[in-house]
Amino acid sequence: MRKMAEFIKRFILLKNQSLMIKLCVFSSFLVIFPVLSVGIFSYKRSSAELENELRQSSRQVIDQVQTHIEYYLQDFEITSLKIINSPELSSLLKSTISDHRQSMIDATRNTLKAAEYSRADISNITILLDNEQVIDTLGARNFYPATKIKEEYWYRLVPLNGMSMLVTRKLTLANNEQPVISLVRRLYNPRTLLPVGMLIIDINFRRIEEISNKVTISKNGYFFILDANGHYIYHPDYTKLGKKVEFKQLVTLKTEGSHTEILDNQRKDFVTFTFSQNLGWRFLTAVPYRDLTGGIIQIEKTISTTIIVSLILAYLIGFGFATSIIRPIRRLQHFMKEVETGHLEGRVRVDSNDEIGQLTAGFNNTVEKLANLLEEVYVSKLREAEMSLKQKEVELKMLQSQMNPHFLYNSLETIRGMALEENQENIAVMSYSLGKLLRYNLNNQSSTVSLREELNFCEMYLKIQKFRFEDRFDYQFDIPEWAMELKAIKFSLQPLVENCFVHGHDAGVRKIKIVISVYRYSESSYVISICDNGKGIEERNLEEIRKRINLLTPAKDGKNIGILNVHQRIHYLFGSEYGVTVRSKFGSGTKVLIHLPILDQHMEGEKP
Repeated sequence: MRKMAEFIKRFILLKNQSLMIKLCVFSSFLVIFPVLSVGIFSYKRSSAELENELRQSSRQVIDQVQTHIEYYLQDFEITSLKIINSPELSSLLKSTISDHRQSMIDATRNTLKAAEYSRADISNITILLDNEQVIDTLGARNFYPATKIKEEYWYRLVPLNGMSMLVTRKLTLANNEQPVISLVRRLYNPRTLLPVGMLIIDINFRRIEEISNKVTISKNGYFFILDANGHYIYHPDYTKLGKKVEFKQLVTLKTEGSHTEILDNQRKDFVTFTFSQNLGWRFLTAVPYRDLTGGIIQIEKTISTTIIVSLILAYLIGFGFATSIIRPIRRLQHFMKEVETGHLEGRVRVDSNDEIGQLTAGFNNTVEKLANLLEEVYVSKLREAEMSLKQKEVELKMLQSQMNPHFLYNSLETIRGMALEENQENIAVMSYSLGKLLRYNLNNQSSTVSLREELNFCEMYLKIQKFRFEDRFDYQFDIPEWAMELKAIKFSLQPLVENCFVHGHDAGVRKIKIVISVYRYSESSYVISICDNGKGIEERNLEEIRKRINLLTPAKDGKNIGILNVHQRIHYLFGSEYGVTVRSKFGSGTKVLIHLPILDQHMEGEKP
């Protein structure tokens, strides 16, 4: 235990180090810890808020993209139904193989071309009948035999109930391969209701690319679509179309609502995704997290710069402050060493009248006296000097002590007792009231009290004022019993009642009457009304008071600080919906309303 105490004194409290080092070290802790704490807290808080905003905006964008693409593909559903219900295709599907005339095929092909020409994002429309008859709009430009479509994986998965299905394919043209999204739907003979073929509408990525370019949040981000099994439906890199997504993290994503994930890849992509129940697809945007957090990085740089500059300034100011304290102490220390060697002729320069200056001046006086009496009583005077220094320390500490407030209360009780002995009842009552007010201040540390206590406190103040103004004012309380135990702000009535005397009293007007009343304002609040018939407030001054109350700013001249103080305390304790309202008409008196919540109980009362 002793070793631990010695370690703390030596290495933590710097027992054997100079005062300059102690001041620098301790001031460093006092500056660095608060500044770093504020900086780190501000950075983390602002980073979290900014990241949350990024997540919200990304989710909104991806939800809009999902809705847009769903509506976009629904248009092709309508196009496919128009083709199926066209007279030309209906006639072809009703006919038998022997009835297939070239005129029917040509009419059907013209219907397909008309549907293709109506939309620039349709690359090809194909009708593949079970009898190997193929009708499409590409014709000789299609280098992929339509009959091979039956061999593709999705052909047997097309629903037999007539519903459509979306798949990713590639059209093989003369010079290139074009990736497309194909809407496929089985065709039925209207007479026999038996499947007789397949309708395939190939949709190019022109429109989806336009959407992708608009929703990409940064230049390094991209938009892509995955099917329910994790295959790419769309990706800016067409070589990935139809392939399995390379990140397992994206295969097991949620299938409800919009969400965000940090992808565990080299770029740490910030992925926002949503699942379409109608299409069974996932719509995703991937943006490098570094691109999205540029604002956070800027905040980090700003906070770091501010902390560094603040620390440098704090050190410079602290060093200057420490130097101003240490310099006279070092001069005194140097002179004390000279005195120890017997050089008593010199004196230390006194630059200030603070404790150090007083100590230096006292030491100079002591040395001067010591030099005069050294030959006679050297040892005795040296001890006296030491005792003098200790006595000065005690005196300095005594000057720092404060008067105990209970002394004032006891003094008032003494005055009251003396007044009663002399039959001075007025003085006794005033002393008693002042003592009660002082005890009320000393004993109750809560910010709120019952309305009954606050009214008692206010009435004591009014009784004291009654001695001053005598018959020139009167007061009345109109308080219902249900309101007596409600919570009120401590010291809220006295400053407002005092304004009635300070601002409402006029030597040329009639007798002032102050009425304090309470009424129910709502189910959860009540109002204390302080009304006087004084000279009132001029309109210009009234507007200025209301403006300061709304802005919570005191006047430069200190006027109406009591109203603002009460309003601020109500505002801070109960919220901005409660506070003080001032109504007045010059020449007709003033009414101050205190709006407070009902915290303890629900009581019956009516709003007048």
